[in-house]
Amino acid sequence: MGRLDKTQHRMVSDAVAAAESTTSGEIVPVLAEQSDGYSDVALWWAIGISFTVMSVFAAFPTWLVGLLDTISGGWSHVWSDGEKLATLLGIGLAVFLLVLLAQLWQPLKFALIPRPLRAARARDAAIRHFKVGAERRTHGRTGVLLYVSMHEHRAEIVADESIAEKVEAEVWGDAMADMLGEIRQGRLAEGLAAGIRDVGAVLTQHFPRAADDINELPDRLIEV
Repeated sequence: MGRLDKTQHRMVSDAVAAAESTTSGEIVPVLAEQSDGYSDVALWWAIGISFTVMSVFAAFPTWLVGLLDTISGGWSHVWSDGEKLATLLGIGLAVFLLVLLAQLWQPLKFALIPRPLRAARARDAAIRHFKVGAERRTHGRTGVLLYVSMHEHRAEIVADESIAEKVEAEVWGDAMADMLGEIRQGRLAEGLAAGIRDVGAVLTQHFPRAADDINELPDRLIEV
């Protein structure tokens, strides 16, 4: 189930239609729950923590043996090298699985993902969606994708060749600011509509609507 209801989808679609009424540009808004599964990050955390624990125990084997003897009731015995190695590997495997399972809780999983990596994955996802849904799909190559990823708390604007040649990336700053300002207040649909409105204003300056212009891409929000 998506984050927005039918009324909110209509609000965003109407914003796209209004923005495109004065420009030959085509705006494609995409709302994503998250940009990546980050299974590789979860795996590296599990590997790193398990090897760290194993390294600590390997550095202090006497303490580990004493601890295990205490847990088993206080009876000590002579541990062979094979028993120590098997115990060490067993602890490492247990820690590995526990860390992986702990990261099934999404707040913890995302807290462990470095912010620069989240930003990079969101940007990569925006570019992928742009290539599928907007790039070179208009006659004048005037497609713009507005991408919002909720779990990453990131927004991206990706423009087709003709637009990128005329509009510097910094120009989209006002659209980003207006959109994120609304989203931070919990008004997701209003934020998307504000971003679309500002993107449309920029496109109108550089790509005004021609008399024979036709709508080449659907005026709707895509939720993924």
